[in-house]
Amino acid sequence: MTTISNTQALDGGFAARARLPRLLTVIAVALAALLALPVVVVLLNLLAPSTDTWRHLVDTVLADYVVNSLLLMLGVAFGVIVGGVVTAWITTMCSFPGRRIFEWALLLPMAMPAYVMAYAYTDLLQFAGPVQTALRELTGWGVQDYWFPDVRSLGGAVVMLALVLYPYVYLLARAAFLEQSDSMIEVARVSGYGPWGTFRRVALPLARPGIVAGTALALMEALADYGTVAYFGVQTFTTGIFRAWFSLGDHVAAAQLSAMLLGFVFLVLLLERVTRRGAAFHSVSHRKRLRNVYPLRGLRAAVAVLFCVLPLVFGFLLPAGVMAHMAFTSGDAQFGARYLTLTGNTVTLAAVTAVLAVALALVVGYAGRMSPTGLVRAANRIAGLGYAVPGAVIAVGVLIPVTRLDHILAGWVQSFTGSNPGLILTGGIAALVYAYLARFFAVALQTVDAGLAKITPSMSDAARSLGLGPGATLARVHAPLLWRSALTAGLLVFVDVMKELPATFVMRPFNFDTLAVQAYNLASDERLAEASTAALTIVLVGLLPLILLSRMMLRPGPGQSRG
Repeated sequence: MTTISNTQALDGGFAARARLPRLLTVIAVALAALLALPVVVVLLNLLAPSTDTWRHLVDTVLADYVVNSLLLMLGVAFGVIVGGVVTAWITTMCSFPGRRIFEWALLLPMAMPAYVMAYAYTDLLQFAGPVQTALRELTGWGVQDYWFPDVRSLGGAVVMLALVLYPYVYLLARAAFLEQSDSMIEVARVSGYGPWGTFRRVALPLARPGIVAGTALALMEALADYGTVAYFGVQTFTTGIFRAWFSLGDHVAAAQLSAMLLGFVFLVLLLERVTRRGAAFHSVSHRKRLRNVYPLRGLRAAVAVLFCVLPLVFGFLLPAGVMAHMAFTSGDAQFGARYLTLTGNTVTLAAVTAVLAVALALVVGYAGRMSPTGLVRAANRIAGLGYAVPGAVIAVGVLIPVTRLDHILAGWVQSFTGSNPGLILTGGIAALVYAYLARFFAVALQTVDAGLAKITPSMSDAARSLGLGPGATLARVHAPLLWRSALTAGLLVFVDVMKELPATFVMRPFNFDTLAVQAYNLASDERLAEASTAALTIVLVGLLPLILLSRMMLRPGPGQSRG
């Protein structure tokens, strides 16, 4: 009897262990479907019949949307490649005064939302701003005596976005340079190549996949931008989506514009994939370290410092200084209770989304570890699709089905109670949090997956040999090892939600503003000094993950030493 009981207990344990991976697989697939729903809804609207609004857009402004979006992409691509690759090469391969400071300081522009930078430079460079005022006082010129570039233009938007997005290329290009073996660099030097020849013939081809990936990320963020292009009056797909939804009241036309914008995003992803596949360069040497093989002195050192100082000053220090000056000298007149309410709204949304994103990422990531089937891998990729989709598109894709569901629920409630409850889901923060999750879930999932990849299978095998089931293994073995990755994922999602403007602007509940919405509304009314308080808060909070990221980047890995 004892033997039979033990056998039954073992069979029950094996059955429970077999059920958990199946349950996790079902959950992962269901989450992927739910998070991909906004994108599917937008694409399905391509099949909807064209409306008068859509025909009006085609006849009047659609060509401008296409041309401006393409020019924005080309300009930003050029800016981030030049800024990111040059600074990555200098800080990796050269030794000069201040290099160790620039290694992490060049990441600081990532904390500056592009629309905040647009507000700062508008105040600085407009006709009544300090730069043009000082120029007229020094020269005695009048209004018609000189020409000054207009920052509120397509070119200005390109510069703003390039300054805040080049760190994507810097990070990935620097990581690629660090992974290259010393032997290749030495062979290039022995062959007679100088720094420029080594960079062009050896290092750049090897780093090409990372550079292309970083550029693709920057271009997706540029296409997703709304605050900068709207404030500068540049007509792109994101501004067109807002105009079709709010001004023209046509959600079908807004969804069709969103689908066209998705086409641009998928084109960027396709180009990135094709380029990366074609660049099959590999490093086969295991002797790696932080090199700094080119010591710079005199004029060359000054030029290297200048290349690193320029993006840091114009991408962070100058706009942050302008915002800080306006915030401390004028600032928001409603800084008291109103400001605390805005901060509370922003932090609440960001914290709830971060906690949910990390929890769901742990479930989906653990499902991929427990059941690494093609179905689960496909679910993971689909669940992360939203990060490549602009916030305006996500908002449209969420509002259409949620609004329809609201009408169905309202009809049911009215049939039973006799009163119409109005919008139940659309008027709350649940739909907004759902949009955030669809947009930023990939950030949490990729970070958690990276943490899980560092946990060797032998640890799980040892836990199972001690009688621990999958749940107990996750709680006792994996969770203590994953807390850093989970914290990093939560912090990154938190800051992304803090900075997100398009989805928040479209889907926020009535009388429920955030810091990003407050800054945009005040800046749109030309009240830049008042907008500076909310904008500066967003920047300061955005510095937190960058400090963590820079510490991780500068920490020597296996086989590396500080040079």
